Amino acid sequence: MDVTTLVRGDAISVVDYRCRSGPGDAPFAELHRGFSVSYVRKGSFGYRVRGEVFELVAGSLLVGHPGDEYTCSHEHVVGDECLSFQLAPALVEALGDGAGAFRAGGLPPVPELMVLGELAQAAAEGRSDIGVDEVGVLLAARFVEVASGRKRRPPDTGARDRRRAVEAALWLDEHAHEPIDLEGAAREAGLSPFHFLRVFGKVVGVTPHQYLVRARLRRAARLLADGARSITDIALDVGFGDLSNFVRTFHRAAGVSPRGFRKAARGDRKIFQDRLAARS
Repeated sequence: MDVTTLVRGDAISVVDYRCRSGPGDAPFAELHRGFSVSYVRKGSFGYRVRGEVFELVAGSLLVGHPGDEYTCSHEHVVGDECLSFQLAPALVEALGDGAGAFRAGGLPPVPELMVLGELAQAAAEGRSDIGVDEVGVLLAARFVEVASGRKRRPPDTGARDRRRAVEAALWLDEHAHEPIDLEGAAREAGLSPFHFLRVFGKVVGVTPHQYLVRARLRRAARLLADGARSITDIALDVGFGDLSNFVRTFHRAAGVSPRGFRKAARGDRKIFQDRLAARS
């Protein structure tokens, strides 16, 4: 089993699991130590918990409840891959269903959950500007709705919440060059990660991580247009962890590479003319 922790936080952690077991490997007992929702993105395996057996395939969810003993078997194919969101009890309580939905064991491929699972995978791979921890909270909230059959009401945003969201946006803009995750921003706003994510999105119109990435992109575009600093220095100074992530994110936003954007800013109109011609 290859295990990679992508995000480690007090409220939510995100872990990538890649299992290589097959029909010749005997299952063994394991224990859920916390609440979790794991999206099966590839392969298939059997999941036995509390006397029930779930055959999980790509698009399914494995649901973990603390204290539950379980076994996983691989009777049909070799290996599987899961993106697992491990949730603190306080976050589960904030989702509004206590621990009830987390007794589900496993869920088959459900469209409204599958699309969030794939969005989470895109975020984990850097193909989206939404944070993988943010998608994890959204997936967990949607899972609770589906498993409990109760639709969540949109948040009511009074003057206090609107002020908190705006102040959080200003804080994110000021600190965009620093490493910031959902929990850190929520702590600064004085809200739980779940409520902060909902309120911020309702008031500002994007998620906190999307706003953070766009603040970094604004600053990067300004530096690319105004100066002669190296693209690597700009990427690191505005808050991107590495050059490749910056180039990929900037190209997705601007339609051209940072180098091409700099040339256009210096008068090379052909860069954007070619881009417009390609769209016609």
